[in-house]
Amino acid sequence: MHDLFELLGIKGPVVAAGLAGGVLRALSRHRYKLREMVASPICGALAAAYLTLPAVSYFKATGLPLPEPSDDTTTLAAAFLIGVCAMWISDILFEFVVRKLNPTLGDDD
Repeated sequence: MHDLFELLGIKGPVVAAGLAGGVLRALSRHRYKLREMVASPICGALAAAYLTLPAVSYFKATGLPLPEPSDDTTTLAAAFLIGVCAMWISDILFEFVVRKLNPTLGDDD
């Protein structure tokens, strides 16, 4: 699995942190839906995999104060937060799509 991530240019720990963020977001809902339980970790992991390193690089380039003890810690924390934020965005998009495709189903949800 590690070789596949390297081939795609993805760091495995970053994917794991994003996956954890997605799982946390999925479990924090009061009403569990199957699509959230499946999509949350996947969306969180994908968003973290591809957005974390550019986001951390951008913050460093803009001079934003970041913790210096370990770049890995900063990167993994950013991956976790990106995973959680990706879920908020995907929740909004899922609700929008459900309401547009079937307005009566969106009201009952």
